[in-house]
Amino acid sequence: MPAQRPLRLGSPRPRLRLVGLALGLVLAVFVVRLLQVQAVEASAYAAKAEVNRYVVHTLAAERGGITDRNGVALAVSENAYDITADPTMFSAKQLKIADGPERAAALLAPILGQDQAALVKKLRPADKNSRYARLATRQTPQVWKQIKDLKSALAQKTGTVNVLAGVFADPSSQRVYPNGDLAAGILGWVNADGQGGGGIEQMLEKQLAGKNGKIRYAQSGGREVPTAGSAETPAVPGSDVELTIDRDIQWAAQNAITEQVKKSKADRGYVVVQDTRTGQILAMADAPGFDPNDLSKADPDALGNAAVQDAYEPGSTAKVMSMAAVLQENAATPLTHVVVPNRLHRGDRLFQDDVDHATWDLTLNGVLAKSSNIGTILATGQLGKTQPQANKVLYSYLRKFGIGGYTGLHFPGETPGILAPPQKWSTSQQYTIPFGQGFSINALQAASVYSTIANGGVRVQPSLIRGTKGPDGRFTPAAKPEETRVVSAKTAKSVAEMLESVVDDEQGTGISARIPGYNVAGKTGTANRVDPATGRYRGYTSSFAGFAPADKPRITVYCAIQNATSGGYFGGQICGPIYKKVMEFALKTLQVPPTGAPPANLPVSYKP
Repeated sequence: MPAQRPLRLGSPRPRLRLVGLALGLVLAVFVVRLLQVQAVEASAYAAKAEVNRYVVHTLAAERGGITDRNGVALAVSENAYDITADPTMFSAKQLKIADGPERAAALLAPILGQDQAALVKKLRPADKNSRYARLATRQTPQVWKQIKDLKSALAQKTGTVNVLAGVFADPSSQRVYPNGDLAAGILGWVNADGQGGGGIEQMLEKQLAGKNGKIRYAQSGGREVPTAGSAETPAVPGSDVELTIDRDIQWAAQNAITEQVKKSKADRGYVVVQDTRTGQILAMADAPGFDPNDLSKADPDALGNAAVQDAYEPGSTAKVMSMAAVLQENAATPLTHVVVPNRLHRGDRLFQDDVDHATWDLTLNGVLAKSSNIGTILATGQLGKTQPQANKVLYSYLRKFGIGGYTGLHFPGETPGILAPPQKWSTSQQYTIPFGQGFSINALQAASVYSTIANGGVRVQPSLIRGTKGPDGRFTPAAKPEETRVVSAKTAKSVAEMLESVVDDEQGTGISARIPGYNVAGKTGTANRVDPATGRYRGYTSSFAGFAPADKPRITVYCAIQNATSGGYFGGQICGPIYKKVMEFALKTLQVPPTGAPPANLPVSYKP
């Protein structure tokens, strides 16, 4: 048997060379790719990474609601979405097509109800690096669902470019006013940026708006990457606001003034209803109004709250302040005899009353009941030994009643009116101011004057806010309003009894405001009106003010109509019925019992 040859192994060097060569080739490929990524195509990959990065979105805070004094909703916020886009995701490089913005806009325009060209401009901005475009604000959940479904369908369709991949939605809210135009002048509205644009919405913007939050998350191709994690700062909801107004009384006031403004073909009108004891405003309506749900149909001149923004000469309703001053200064009593001639020459003018008459033999009560300008001039002339002294005394009372200053409501656009200091009163103003011409007020100031008399001579600062309820559910009452004694309780009672004669006595000018079962205190007013457009007198301001029950006052109602051009224009004629209608409704709503005391029946005239 031949001897076996020893086993000889092949040389490992060729294999090592082959493995080394293979590894060298692999490493070379990696090096080349690395150079390609980091140097040659760095900008392209950076752009792709930019598309798939962490993004931050705002979480809109839920705006606080607004209710009436009984918790009835007047302004609420409903879920909505701001439709946004990332313009870089519509570029030709990203979508591999040149008309991505046009295709996306064609799909979105009918859903959003917007112009297609405008959407294209937003999706292809001048700034190529822009990452954010707001396509539409406060869209309903149904709109976003429609976009989302279309976006999903495009993503699932093979061979189709998803031109909506860069469209997103930021949670937002839509302001809704359930009662339409009711109390719109008080509530205001929310503008396109989600901020209060008028009224309470603007006045209490900070409390209502709350504080926005934010969320940060990773996205890829327009979709959130769940596994990449996210960071969220929750939004803090706004506080709810409870107003002093009563929705039902507001409705009655708004209906009444709207009907009369239309019937009289007037420029505008206002009604203010106030609680005489607390100063709280139960209603503040003006006409014409607007619907804050759709400002596109609103008349710009009707926006705002004319009851506190319009300044006008009050006319004879202001005589109540003159009478209060005369009684408080002991210059006369309600029974003081006043001889009222047919004409009265004072300064550079010859004064007369609204009706031509022979000499009247009136009591001071009768001067107010018959609304005599001449009698009022004669009475206030007794406030000082000289006319300048009398002017100074009258001015001090007008200021105490709140004339020429802000009401304390802090309402946007509120006017303090105009009341010049007495040393600047013209020759005619010395005699016209006592009967309500030559200075200006707003409707809330006028109502507050009567509430002061009804409240025993103490002026309570008008208020519109009862309190706020924060996110924690805790109710915080509004600060107690300031109180100022203007005249004594005795003087206030005497003036109230005189105001009864205006309505109760057959010679009074306010008989149209009588309410069965209640003693009513009131005063008519018909003043020459300054046309805001020309600065000259044109037309009239018709008004009626008063409170009830006269013996135990609970409610003040003030009505004014500007420039009635159809039918009558006297205050008792067109505002007296509004006063009656609104006052009757308010008395029933608040369940105020009928008057228990007989009327004062002060004499209007005397026999010389």
